Amino acid sequence: MSPLQYLSEEWRAEAERRLKSELTPERMNHITASMSNIYLDCPGGGSKFLVFRFDDGALTELGLGTGELPEAEFHITGAYDVFAQISRAELGAQKALMTGLLKLKGNMIKALKLAAIADRLNKVLAGIPAVY
Repeated sequence: MSPLQYLSEEWRAEAERRLKSELTPERMNHITASMSNIYLDCPGGGSKFLVFRFDDGALTELGLGTGELPEAEFHITGAYDVFAQISRAELGAQKALMTGLLKLKGNMIKALKLAAIADRLNKVLAGIPAVY
């Protein structure tokens, strides 16, 4: 597979395909949750969002966009470069949150419970050959 442009529609479609095939509801602990990653300072300027929705552990939506943020239980905001490091498995999401590179808005207690699940998500995304 040729590398895909990170956060392009082609990358999003491949991410959705891999997440649905590799992360079973059992592996996702049958969670029902939504999370929006907000990427600041994207190449070319501006910001983008990537929203994940899970219902009983199954991915029901992986949306990519700009502009008004979708409703989500959690909003995680950070620089494009920080998310790119996480997607390349060069930086852990928990470390990025704890060091202030990422900001979390939402229920911190539930977010901590979902940390291992977020790591599983990021591991799948890190497997997508991408150009950043």
